[in-house]
Order: sequence, then structure tokens, then C-alpha cells
Amino acid sequence: MSKILFVMTGADHWTLADGTKHPTGFWAEEAVAPYEAFKAAGHEVVVATPGGVVPPVDRASLAPEANGGQENADRIAAALDGMTELRHPVRLEDVDLDDFAAVFYPGGHGPMEDLAVDAQSGRLLTAALHSGRPLGVVCHGPAALLAATGDDGANAFAGYRVAAFTNAEETQAGLAGKARWLLQDRLTEAGVQVEEKEPWTPNVVVDRNLVTGQNPASSAPLAAELLKKLG
Repeated sequence: MSKILFVMTGADHWTLADGTKHPTGFWAEEAVAPYEAFKAAGHEVVVATPGGVVPPVDRASLAPEANGGQENADRIAAALDGMTELRHPVRLEDVDLDDFAAVFYPGGHGPMEDLAVDAQSGRLLTAALHSGRPLGVVCHGPAALLAATGDDGANAFAGYRVAAFTNAEETQAGLAGKARWLLQDRLTEAGVQVEEKEPWTPNVVVDRNLVTGQNPASSAPLAAELLKKLG
């Protein structure tokens, strides 16, 4: 049984352009679907956050309208309750990458607040990428890639093809006009090639050991691709 590292946001808000704090955290489906897939395949999951804080769930991600109805919303909530690892995260600063066979970053707007500027996370991502071990990142999780810069300022993921939450999706979600910056724009500026599909449809991009997904609907198929790489 291998261990898979879940690096998750510790932020419960996203600071908008006008300085207001939009309540957020991690997106439930993006943690639950891969967690269930990895556990079903016999792997152990370890959660890490900046400072070892308990990762906050975005309450909006538990709503029926975000889960195709009340029945699935109840299932997702129950699954979260069963993820005991969420209540006992390790400090991201204490993580030894050699202990893990793969690394996964779920999304939600939380990573836009903390992981996008977290140097420790950036170093971990760079090391994971260069190690060749499977690295999965979904939705707003690719915001963390922005912190993966070297001493010369170049991004470790420049030239890689990725899927990430798109400008079109942020616009349809009603937050594009309020944001300080947009994920697709920043990734493109960093030299990362964002390959987008229609909003809200599953889109998984595999480039070498990097597996990325565009949105919540991409989290389950992303997990399946990551498991293929784990063999």
C-alpha cells in the first residue's frame, strides 16, 4: 500500500479586488472523489496544509445545486465526515516527499489565497514534478503552481500542458469581475499552457507525470489517471 499526499488549502476566504473576503476553502467533490478512488485502490492518504491547520470546506460545495441534487449532496457530506485524515493534517513544512508515491492538490478558491504564494508548497511541487512521481492538481488547485518558481523567477511548470478552472467558468460563477486576478491568465503569463474545454465538462490533461483537471467534474477522471500512473 502506497501513501498519497493530499496538499490542501488552509484558507477559509478569498480576498477579492475590493478587499472583501469571500468565504471559501476546498471544494468538497474535488477532495471526496479522489479520496474514495485512492482508498478503494488500497492506498493510504495523508493530508498536509500550511501550518497544519484543519482544511476548511467551502460550504457552497455542499449545497444541493453544486452536487446534482440533495441525495448526492448528502452523500458528499457523509463522505467528508468519514475522511478522518482531514481532522489530523500534518504541517506542510514537515512533509518528506520521499514518504509518498504520489501528490494530489484539490481545488476550491482557497488555494488562490494561500497556496498560490506559499513558497514551501512551491518547492514541494517542483520536487514532485522533477521526481517523476504522479502529481495531480485540479480546478483552482493549479493556483499552487504559481509559487513553483526558481531563483531566476522562472516557473517549474512553464511549457507544461494543463487543465485548470477557466476564465469562462469564473465568469459564469459570477466572480471573474470581482477577482484580483484570474487563474487561467496567471498560468498563461507564467508560461503554462492551459488547454480548456467547454465550461463544467470533464477535462483531464496528462503531460508527463503531471495530471490536471479543469473543474469539479474532472476530479474523478483525474484520480483514475493518477491511479494508472501508480500502477
